[in-house]
Amino acid sequence: MLEQVRWDAGLDLKRVLAATAIAAETSGALRWEGQRNDRPEAREPIDNAWVEPALAAYRAGEPYYLETRITNEDRTLGGRLAGQLALYRTDHERMQNGRTENGESATGDSSLMFKMSGVAGQSFGAFAVAGMTLELDGLANDFVGKGLCGGELVLRAQGRAAWESGKHTLLGNVALYGATSGRLFAAGRAGERFAVRNSGALAVVEGVGDHGCEYMTGGLVAVLGATGVNLGAGMTGGLLWVYDEMGDLLVQSRYHKGFLQPETWGELDSAGRQSIRELVELHAAKTGSIRAGWLLNHWERESAKLVRLTPKPQA
Repeated sequence: MLEQVRWDAGLDLKRVLAATAIAAETSGALRWEGQRNDRPEAREPIDNAWVEPALAAYRAGEPYYLETRITNEDRTLGGRLAGQLALYRTDHERMQNGRTENGESATGDSSLMFKMSGVAGQSFGAFAVAGMTLELDGLANDFVGKGLCGGELVLRAQGRAAWESGKHTLLGNVALYGATSGRLFAAGRAGERFAVRNSGALAVVEGVGDHGCEYMTGGLVAVLGATGVNLGAGMTGGLLWVYDEMGDLLVQSRYHKGFLQPETWGELDSAGRQSIRELVELHAAKTGSIRAGWLLNHWERESAKLVRLTPKPQA
């Protein structure tokens, strides 16, 4: 459906734009005669089967547990259930004392646990709500925890990557995009643009690529490893910790000076120091991270490399 309108330097795009067997030329334009490609899935999304039993357990205030293996064909895992839970909660906001007329719980006290292994496709755990926990032993593609709104995501590396988690990427780009609440613990590195537009989620990862925490307005992020450049650009809220092991965060100005104010370990009060230790302990408990365990075992020495970055007041 494209037509060349300029021929700079004599460049002719006819071969690139040529009509194929599924198009015909009419009145100087191409008329589409093909059919829409079928979606690549040859099977029903695996998490469709989660919705009914998990929702029933949630209504009854009972725990639910499922263990399965996944592949990168499985995308937006948990999203369908999250949508149904959100609808259910909305329908029951009017109920008094957290009970429905038939005695079902409307408070969401149940724990819905999904334990997976393998490689997750895009948007693993997207939009997960409170009461949902998704654990993954393996790897995940881009957009992990996109729009996270109360759920908990735990990712663990396998094999050699688990022993050197600070050197291995465990989840792809743009994780936690637009998250509003919930928690993410990943025993490995994240890709670029981690936690962009995060406004309330808590996250601990062991390294990030460029543009981490871009436009963040709330929440708490701890990076227990190296960062890319342009960290915190446009960040106006929330809190950011970095374990600056190699000392290049401040020396190379890998953070955005126009938006963030760094505080070194010696500038922190006891409450600040205790808060980050507790967060590292929580990360170690959730993921079994060898890196976090090593950091805790050498806390007296290594804690001096922790830097807290807070947003500067913007005029």
